[in-house]
Amino acid sequence: MHGWIILDKPYGMGSTDAVSAVKRAFRQGGFGKVKVGHGGTLDPLATGVLPIALGEATKLTGQMLNGDKTYDFTIRFGVETDTLDVEGKPVATNDVRPTLTEVEAVLARFTGPIEQVPPAFSALKVDGQRAYDLARAGETVELAGRAVTVHALLIRHPELVSGSIAPQQLKPQDAGWTLKQVQGDEREAGRQPLETVTLTAHVSKGTYIRSLARDIAQALGTVGHVTMLRRTQAGPFELDQAISLDKLDEIRQGAAPEDVILPFEAGLADIPALDLTPDQARRLRMGQVVTGIAAHDGRYWARGSDDAPLALVSLSDHEVRVVRGFNFG
Repeated sequence: MHGWIILDKPYGMGSTDAVSAVKRAFRQGGFGKVKVGHGGTLDPLATGVLPIALGEATKLTGQMLNGDKTYDFTIRFGVETDTLDVEGKPVATNDVRPTLTEVEAVLARFTGPIEQVPPAFSALKVDGQRAYDLARAGETVELAGRAVTVHALLIRHPELVSGSIAPQQLKPQDAGWTLKQVQGDEREAGRQPLETVTLTAHVSKGTYIRSLARDIAQALGTVGHVTMLRRTQAGPFELDQAISLDKLDEIRQGAAPEDVILPFEAGLADIPALDLTPDQARRLRMGQVVTGIAAHDGRYWARGSDDAPLALVSLSDHEVRVVRGFNFG
């Protein structure tokens, strides 16, 4: 059983809890022990796309960690918490409330390559200890800034600002609205002070949305924290491929796994395939370097004449080397 379950992780569930839920569903459904792993931690207070790898797909979870991700998130202005989200205690307040026009104007400063300081409440290690353990113990945690890339940063559907649309009601195509698309009096809407604003961010690995929200609020002359965080894309997987826990529960009740499992190759959708001859495939399976490949240098997934995935490979100077081999035997 090799493939992917893309879970729409609910609020309050940890990533390891999600993995346990998948294992339990397969065990209770009579499918025996299945190797399971997740492709990128998602905080308990966040919802959305959590790739769960099965069998040989667990060899691709490291690749998922390195992939781009997209989030919708809401910033509440006026209060900063120690965790930079709703779970924390207030550590700063400010009466300044930005307008939609001001928010839109500042987003360019946070688009492209930027440097950000991760939250003190994070899983990063400081002298061998998790930063969040030190922070919870009351110690001052100082983390170094890190270079990340924000590929796109957009204001979500303006009606969400007034609270008339709940985040879970929005569809991916709603993202990307700008001030020019506010219905009614655009100028007046742009001048209204905001208690909250919801944004969409397409970011590189290592980007902390809580830090991004903190820094945006500070650039607007106030403070803020995240009240809603929803991941809509992780690597090649998007929200419309995700299933709920209720759908997962159908496995436990005896439904066919094919109803919820995406094929192994779905995890390779953002990597080009490299076709090999039977002889080249045989040598690659033996761990040998395959030479004489006419293709651009880079990372590929190799497949044989039967289209079956053989390995993640690196191509350099017409030579192919195995990075991670697959074994479906």
